[in-house]
Amino acid sequence: MPDDIPPDQPATPAHLSYGGSSRVATTGDTARVELFGNLDRPPVAFDATVTNPIRFREALSALYAVVGSDYRYVPKDRTAYMAYLRLKRETAALNIWQAQQAYFGWLLRNDPLAFCILDPVVSVHPDQVMFEVFGKDESSYAALAFKRSAFAEVGTTTCGTTNIDFSDALYQSVQQMRSTRKTRLTVGSAGVGVMTETRPEVLEKQIRIPDSWMRGLLQVQSAATLPFDHLRLAPMDLYNALRTLRMNGDRKGKRRGLRFELVPAQQPRIVLEPWETVIPATAEPFKGKAARVVRVWGRRRLMTIKRLLPFVESVDVYLLGNGLPSFWVFRAGDITLTLGLTGFTSANWSSALGFDLLLPRKTQTPDGLTKVVKYLADGVWAATREEIAKATGVKGSALLETLQLGCQQGQLMFDIANSVYRLRPILNEPIDLVRLQYRNQREKVAFDLLTRRDAVKIVSENRIAGQGLELTGRVSVEEDKRDYRPQMVVADEGQVRKVTCTCTLFRTQGIKSGPCVHLIAIRLAFADKEAKRAKTDDAVVFETRAFTKRDGDTEQTMQLSLERQKLKVRWGQAGQPMRLQSLKFNSEAEARKAYFERLTELDAKGYLDAVAE
Repeated sequence: MPDDIPPDQPATPAHLSYGGSSRVATTGDTARVELFGNLDRPPVAFDATVTNPIRFREALSALYAVVGSDYRYVPKDRTAYMAYLRLKRETAALNIWQAQQAYFGWLLRNDPLAFCILDPVVSVHPDQVMFEVFGKDESSYAALAFKRSAFAEVGTTTCGTTNIDFSDALYQSVQQMRSTRKTRLTVGSAGVGVMTETRPEVLEKQIRIPDSWMRGLLQVQSAATLPFDHLRLAPMDLYNALRTLRMNGDRKGKRRGLRFELVPAQQPRIVLEPWETVIPATAEPFKGKAARVVRVWGRRRLMTIKRLLPFVESVDVYLLGNGLPSFWVFRAGDITLTLGLTGFTSANWSSALGFDLLLPRKTQTPDGLTKVVKYLADGVWAATREEIAKATGVKGSALLETLQLGCQQGQLMFDIANSVYRLRPILNEPIDLVRLQYRNQREKVAFDLLTRRDAVKIVSENRIAGQGLELTGRVSVEEDKRDYRPQMVVADEGQVRKVTCTCTLFRTQGIKSGPCVHLIAIRLAFADKEAKRAKTDDAVVFETRAFTKRDGDTEQTMQLSLERQKLKVRWGQAGQPMRLQSLKFNSEAEARKAYFERLTELDAKGYLDAVAE
């Protein structure tokens, strides 16, 4: 098994043709937002007057902030600086125009998405017009929907899905929209008033969409179909949280999560780490059946909707679990913005691998999906799960898997704001599902190793107080005729804090070019083991659960660790050194019984499970 498998994944070339550049044409006291659709896709048309131009402007501005967002951590690396110096020497004798062209040429070869805004997908349905985008760092998804009541004097309408030209020039012109002007929105292959006797100039775009970007977009949309906890916030609650984040910088080496403390029939609490600032929600009590604490990441990405926030009337939050994607639905009258935040960026491989196991990996289209697509394409466009089951005859778990696959294959999307599935082909051509099955070649090889008998084993699990679970594995590779010894420390939330491996790739490069095959394999094996362990209490040998209980501004924490015949109890105030009590039993069964008895006691005392899934 070679160590030098490149982590880079190929990109899918996409050719986009537009009848012109999208623009805002202003004449006197009227303005027309002309959005040109892709000429290579079936025609889509919409023409109507916008009832609230200011709210429309701010919503499009928030959408632009998401599509251009990139929150990836950039470590100090002199490679780009040395390339800049070399480029500077080579262009020293060139004029300004030639030097600028040389720079853009270098940027296109080394980072093609650095200045590229990937055009949104627009769907015109009988009940709404929707724009969908995905951030460059593969961590933010947004769906901006305008209900038909947001428009007046609706003209020609042709339902369907297309791409629109969405450039920086369009964004700048949108900023000139005013409430004093009558504003009209036009979506179509040709804008109104630009047709002449000759064929208009066609705007051609040839871009290369990274397969990882496309895969991330489809996976985030499919994640909306997973079970979730729902809570509602008032706009002021979110404003208070964002204000605290803006006024305080993150602390190096400290926790940076957004923690939700959910207790049935009580107001949810938002806790900002590491300051432990508590913001009580004021909208409505939590309606879930069980108390829990859910910790999510990506909180600063919520800043992208700051321009729409003054118009928001309510905020619905859908939490899938610790470290998993969260969905935020901002309702501003006739406008709804759904923001999906992953618990990771494209560089956070550990959390991404754990998330992948929750979704199916099939590359074949089942017969049930064909029935669903046919039903929605027959003038329905959007339907609930119950309506789809009644019309197609596909029911139960088979229907759920079919709908998840439809979202992952880019044919369907789940509108979590309205709880309906919509027909929305992401591309005009069928997607090569084999290319999107794995993130890269190393991940594919790691999955292959997992299918081999005794090729991947977790040799030991050692709990390190304050850090997490240390895993030591053995990966036997028949092609190399040797065993590798990967090792990693996994935090309670699933993040990997420290890794090492005996392979050549790790010894020479570390994880600068991504994790090696053996680290990926042992991380997948651990995630699979945890999933199987959760199904039966008898299989529990190693497990750690953390609990929390708030008393005013003080948070008490309790941690129980089961390690075969040992039971370790840690307790104390959050952020302070914890006391430790270690108990040893005669057998694993006795230790396990005492462990579950302690869990029941903590639940009766009102402690919340801090790592519940």
